[in-house]
Amino acid sequence: MARIAYSLAWWLALPAVLARLWWRGRKEAGYRQHLAERFGCYAGAAPAGRKILWLHAVSVGETRAAEPLVEALLAAYPAHTILLTHMTPTGRATGRALFLKHGSRVLQSYLPYDTGWMAARFLRHFSPQVCMLMETEVWPNLIAQCVAQRVPVALLNARLSARSLRRAERFGGLMREAAQRLSCVAAQTPADAQRLQQIGARNVQVTGSIKFDVVPPAAALALGESLRERIGVRPVLLCASTREGEEALILDALQAAGADASSDDMLLLLVPRHPQRFDAVAQLVTARGLTMQRRSSLDAAMAGAPIAPAVQVLLGDSMGEMFAYYAACDVAFIGGSLLPLGGQNLIEACTLGKPVLTGPHTFNFAAVTEDAIAAGAAQRVADAAALLREAALLLSQPAQRQPAGRAALAFAQQYRGATGRTLALLRALIPN
Repeated sequence: MARIAYSLAWWLALPAVLARLWWRGRKEAGYRQHLAERFGCYAGAAPAGRKILWLHAVSVGETRAAEPLVEALLAAYPAHTILLTHMTPTGRATGRALFLKHGSRVLQSYLPYDTGWMAARFLRHFSPQVCMLMETEVWPNLIAQCVAQRVPVALLNARLSARSLRRAERFGGLMREAAQRLSCVAAQTPADAQRLQQIGARNVQVTGSIKFDVVPPAAALALGESLRERIGVRPVLLCASTREGEEALILDALQAAGADASSDDMLLLLVPRHPQRFDAVAQLVTARGLTMQRRSSLDAAMAGAPIAPAVQVLLGDSMGEMFAYYAACDVAFIGGSLLPLGGQNLIEACTLGKPVLTGPHTFNFAAVTEDAIAAGAAQRVADAAALLREAALLLSQPAQRQPAGRAALAFAQQYRGATGRTLALLRALIPN
């Protein structure tokens, strides 16, 4: 009964969902492309004769996190094709950039909305041998259809915060039914495993986070080195994956800290998480009278010239260059944490040996954040003013910054190996 009500709610919401897609397409054209796929409709014929392993990575973060697993699956199953599904255009673009080198061995599509009819059409078209969902993507109708068509479902790199557990428990039998139908779960931490078991998941194993196994691409590191050369010797604070409301707090704190000599020559490298907000964030910078350069204008307008010392803010308005930004900075603040948004992944910054600052709100990544703080790889700040103070301190004192960077690198290296453990768990589900 609960799933019937859930399905009805989806059908009633579809007009609003379509309107929102079209609205978002004003600023991000990808939302108006491949619309038929979102309803389980496909123009071409089904990929005949292929043995398909299906991996769902909803957006950019999940897609980048999935890279080590995709590479491992392609190597372990050379006769198989990976079907990579997403829900956002940026996730799809990230997947295309990461796996274009594999040609037709990696297919891409949007995942249909979670109505039983659309999910069934999707499964009949692609006929996957296994369904692998990344992190938190538990869709009741999709899982029910997989079970009906005898497609095993694995939840990988799984995490479930205490807040998400409370939300799931409000749906009672709906989420419990879905969780019980999972064939296996690879949880990031023991706490995640315990919470997933609370909502009914079985065969739960702690495998760690695949994100620790992501290797920075050589091209990204080279780009970061080039960007750093153009910045020069100025200290660089990267504010990565910032969310709406946070940029204003950071920029106001930057203005307030202007009289502090220790922060006078600092360059703020500001990278919003969502590309549709690049222009809005640029307006926030200019409205405060700060001198700004946009990453998108560097190559065309400046032709390799140094970034002027007068530039106070470099706006990272590009996609797929986060590793380059981490490589170019001295200290990294991880966004989504100044406001109660749950935080973002700090592992990439640690992988490049950068001291990490994070705000008070990290409930989506609680365990890894606390572990990083305990290891001396990260430091928590209370607000934007504290962020600027601690950043200025680290940037002005190499004796503090360098040990923190070494601790971050050691922390990242300590937790590698989740991909191999996850692949071992999947072998029972994937036929040869």
